[in-house]
Amino acid sequence: MGNGFGTLFRVTTFGESHGPGVGCIVEGCPPRLPLDLEDIARDLARRRPGQSPLVSQRREGDRPRILSGVHEGRTLGTPIAIAVDNADPRPRDYDELAEVYRPSHADYTYDAKFGHRDPRGGGRASARETVARVAAGAVARRLLAERAGVEVLAWVAQVADVVADAVDPRGVALADIEASPVRCPDPNVAPRMEERIRAARKAGDSLGGVVALVARGVPPGWGEPVFDKLPARLAAGLLSIPAARGFEVGEGFRAARLRGSEHNDPLRPGPAAGRVSFASNHAGGVLGGISNGEPIVARVAFKPTSTIALPQETVDRRGRARPLAARGRHDPCVLPRAVPVVEAMALLVLADLFLLHEGRCGPAATGRGPLSGDARSASGIAP
Repeated sequence: MGNGFGTLFRVTTFGESHGPGVGCIVEGCPPRLPLDLEDIARDLARRRPGQSPLVSQRREGDRPRILSGVHEGRTLGTPIAIAVDNADPRPRDYDELAEVYRPSHADYTYDAKFGHRDPRGGGRASARETVARVAAGAVARRLLAERAGVEVLAWVAQVADVVADAVDPRGVALADIEASPVRCPDPNVAPRMEERIRAARKAGDSLGGVVALVARGVPPGWGEPVFDKLPARLAAGLLSIPAARGFEVGEGFRAARLRGSEHNDPLRPGPAAGRVSFASNHAGGVLGGISNGEPIVARVAFKPTSTIALPQETVDRRGRARPLAARGRHDPCVLPRAVPVVEAMALLVLADLFLLHEGRCGPAATGRGPLSGDARSASGIAP
């Protein structure tokens, strides 16, 4: 319970931070989809530790192994199992934490719930678990690209009080994002973000920030009524990421300060007959919980990394006061490595909603505007 996500495109993850390895099982992926190790390895390489001085120096190659569900480079329609070995665990770094609760970690709550926990790097609560999410997200990425023409990208939009607010979600490219180790595509802002992270590491402290997300090419119609609205599903997926603390779509909380005349997105005739377009995208690509054909734009706020080198107050399992100064390897800021994780969770949500939409409305309606004669004919409605 609590380790699976999705309805038709369903993912279950397994493994602990300093155990033998981590992995996932993907169920519901359609057959005959081209998929190979490099599709998965490419995304995992962006998440792995040790890739720059700004992140954890744990040395993991994060090479995936496909154990089932793929034959001769194509999916079989059966469960896809992917495993990644933990090559550089150091469980001894956590010996003294077996009886001590780290501030802002899940140590205490896991103990309170289960009465037994894995103290090695947080066990199941560690960000190491997100390796499995990124591996599963790579499968969803291939599905959405091949069958729906959808592209999902994320980038660092804020580190502490340094904000990159000039990035255009419609035009941002992967090469721009990857040009900086902080994964901010604004070349005027990225160096200041990097400097803030280096300063926090030197001080033994940590920083939080915001990751922005865009999904381009999502047609109108994805998302289910009422409880399974597209932004609700995105929120559930993105807020399940370790250290995530807030979510917004479109104008988000800023919408509370706007008038309706400022926030509404006027509809206009589209470039092709029977299509519509929008003069703006304050809604973030979603109306009534269903995609409207505009880019889906969202943001996720992350707290500062809990593990810091500065002395902190805490207690042990017997409730006795204990001082704590963390050892081991950790990220001074989760943002650079959170980018592919945010992409992965959005991809998993959209892959699931894509299959749900096809199952309900039929593949003929997928990707067609609501005024399209072809779509209306396919659904039995006279154009």
